[in-house]
Amino acid sequence: MAGSLHGIRVLEIASIGPGPHAAMMLSDMGAEVVRVERPGADGKPSPAPDDPVLRGRLRVALDLKSDNGIGELYELIERADVLIEGFRPGTTERLGFGPEQCARANPGLIYGRMTGWGQYGPLADSAGHDINYIALTGALHSIGPAADVPPPPLNLVGDFGGGSTYLTLGIVAALVERARSGLGQVVDAAMVDGVSSLMQMTWSLRRTGIWNDERSSNSLDGTAPFYRTYRCGDGRFVAVGAIEPQFYAAFVSGLGIDAGSLSAQRDRAGWTRLTEIFSARLAEMPRDYWEERFSGTDACVTPVLALDEVESHPHNVARGYVSREGRATMSSPAPRLSRTPSTAGAEPIDTTVESIGQRWHNRSD
Repeated sequence: MAGSLHGIRVLEIASIGPGPHAAMMLSDMGAEVVRVERPGADGKPSPAPDDPVLRGRLRVALDLKSDNGIGELYELIERADVLIEGFRPGTTERLGFGPEQCARANPGLIYGRMTGWGQYGPLADSAGHDINYIALTGALHSIGPAADVPPPPLNLVGDFGGGSTYLTLGIVAALVERARSGLGQVVDAAMVDGVSSLMQMTWSLRRTGIWNDERSSNSLDGTAPFYRTYRCGDGRFVAVGAIEPQFYAAFVSGLGIDAGSLSAQRDRAGWTRLTEIFSARLAEMPRDYWEERFSGTDACVTPVLALDEVESHPHNVARGYVSREGRATMSSPAPRLSRTPSTAGAEPIDTTVESIGQRWHNRSD
């Protein structure tokens, strides 16, 4: 069964990080993605890395600093629905395929721009990475213990949470709007914008006085004894998310502790002591004991899995979250659509502009 974006043609100008991840999601949803790469010494695309993020692609090699390369690119632009680029602002304009230039060749083109800082602003032309983008939005400041430096939460929040996810959403929204107007538009997807959007609940909590601007002083930042991780007897960890009173009661009951001997759940003055009590109890037994103990309850207790354990956990197996293709672990497409399901494509295939042109020549619109 064809994916929901079947028939949509995407040009991905090769980059790293969120741009390829967005292209992967569009490919999973059925779009035909052509990744444009720099030519190697033999004039062909460089050897494809063993990277499932690049799945489901066709690849062509084009020298975008040459007139011939730009000319061939426009052969694809004229028939494409979407273009994704991840350069600093103004780069594609200088190369000759900026949004206005492309719109003259294809008024219906959706032009997706993936940057950290956005297309304008004092930092727009500056270099940066995930840690810099989440630092400017308040997200990084809010993470970690008060007595230590804020730790970067991998590159999940900026690159992918605030980056590729919002780029993909913007592209799909623009495709929906194009069905009404027939016109394309620019999607300015900046990681600082996306992370700021992700932070809205935190801003709302702060407005109502529930969230403090100091680390280790809030119920969702690892301070509360009912929302944090604990070390178990074997040195591994469990995650506890027993926020609601009934879930907290199930957690305390599962620990075998008399709730009447404890201070009230929301009494912040008692949080340090509660953490000590729960830490001592959980340290008595190994992690897998606690997973089994809380299985089937609403205590919101789960094992903290190492990457090597993820594939074999029963729930992950049932859902098919990840699979192993050769040496690489491949994530399953998300979200899951009932009538037009997404599928993970095969390894990228090298081709030519001429071949793609023939594939795209008979498009109905």
